[in-house]
Amino acid sequence: MSTLVDSPQPVGTLLRSWRERRRLSQLDLANQAGVSPRHVSFLETGRSRPTRTMLLRLSDQLDIPLRERNTLLLAGGFAPAYPEHSLSAVPMAAIAAAVGQILEAQLPNPTVVVDRHWTMVDGNAAVALFTDGCAAHLLEPPVNVLRLSLHPDGMAPRIVNLAQWRAHLLHRLDSQIAATGDPALRELAAELSRYPSDNGDGAPECHEGAGLVPGALVVPIRFATAAGELAFLSTTTVFGTPLDVTVAELAIETFYPANPETAATLRRNAGR
Repeated sequence: MSTLVDSPQPVGTLLRSWRERRRLSQLDLANQAGVSPRHVSFLETGRSRPTRTMLLRLSDQLDIPLRERNTLLLAGGFAPAYPEHSLSAVPMAAIAAAVGQILEAQLPNPTVVVDRHWTMVDGNAAVALFTDGCAAHLLEPPVNVLRLSLHPDGMAPRIVNLAQWRAHLLHRLDSQIAATGDPALRELAAELSRYPSDNGDGAPECHEGAGLVPGALVVPIRFATAAGELAFLSTTTVFGTPLDVTVAELAIETFYPANPETAATLRRNAGR
């Protein structure tokens, strides 16, 4: 189990930062938490010292990620409330088994497991459809799936609607940054934004909804392969009510066929 270092910021400063990130006034937060605005003000300015119970209550109301809740508790002088185990640790056996079952059950659909920084934790055999032809340096662990997707030496040259898919991924990343304030994600977003946004034909970058077929319900990824162009819809699965930092940060991304032709190709490749 990992150990977190002491927060460099006072607990009141952290509380105010999270409240402002959620765009709540002191009155809003006080009403939600069942305390007085004066008490929230005193906590933020350091005039009052929060109890462990109060920090956990405010964390719930502010929807603070578990990792950052531990940081908040440490800043307040308390021990972390949420453990963090590696997926291979003994206490994580049931989680690891569930992940393995999901990956196997999703075949022949490509499925990856990622952490909070979009590092690939695991994946099923069908992921090779996407990674085939990618540069070796992008496939050396730790593999970042967003970098792999948008890098010119990765999947990008084979993504037919690259500008559209790029805009979609960057929008998701921006939303994650807004929710977590994670500086590593900010660095990743800055890196990805410097990558080319077209397939070399000079096509301008488009916004997320541009170029969609009328009546389309989601943004697809259209991918060129030796078997022809394939189209996928993606879904994200997370664990409900996590109490471990690692579990809270795991996400399982599955790519389902968006048309019968893609479904047939996946079954053919899997020998089904």
